[in-house]
Amino acid sequence: MAAYIHIVNNKMTVKEQIVEAARERFLHYGYGKTTMAEVASDCCMSPGNLYRYFPGKLDIAEEIARRDSSVLERRLRALVNQPSCSALVKLKNFLVELLEFTYGRVENDPRLAEMFWQIIRERPKMAQEVLAMEQGLMAQILSAGNASGELAVEDVAHTSAMISAATQRFRYPQIRNPAPLEQLKQELCGVFELLAFGMVTPATREACRIAS
Repeated sequence: MAAYIHIVNNKMTVKEQIVEAARERFLHYGYGKTTMAEVASDCCMSPGNLYRYFPGKLDIAEEIARRDSSVLERRLRALVNQPSCSALVKLKNFLVELLEFTYGRVENDPRLAEMFWQIIRERPKMAQEVLAMEQGLMAQILSAGNASGELAVEDVAHTSAMISAATQRFRYPQIRNPAPLEQLKQELCGVFELLAFGMVTPATREACRIAS
């Protein structure tokens, strides 16, 4: 593999160059077959210099995953803050976005699945941080639904955690239970309908019944 071409981009910090070089190598050869020495070579530096920035390969992988998580968080916040949208619509869009984003990450870059699995197994704290972010944003949706009279959720934090638990199948589904995206969407919508029925106020439930 040729020396990493992005190294010529002076606007990137050394750490950013390392992360991007590692991502390119993970995508090309896979996480397991990549060594720190190879990443260092791609960045035109010695292995010893590379270790000054990252103690090990998993630390680079975690940084890649954190950057992906930041992208996801921005997209989810945009849905939470969407104006003129009911709480249930926001929540459904939120869960679908989670499915599409994580599915796409593995589908478009299948060699990254190995890296994500390693992080889930060996860095559970990071996975828990991402879940906490997702649940916090869902809690905002539920709180707004309570305030508008659409929902009747007594404990938004607990309910958000339960929604997260009930929909874990739809996070990086190729790693857990492979299925076509459209099938996963149908399943997710079915799960959502069951969850929504238990959260809405009697008035909202009656309005939905009459509308159907």
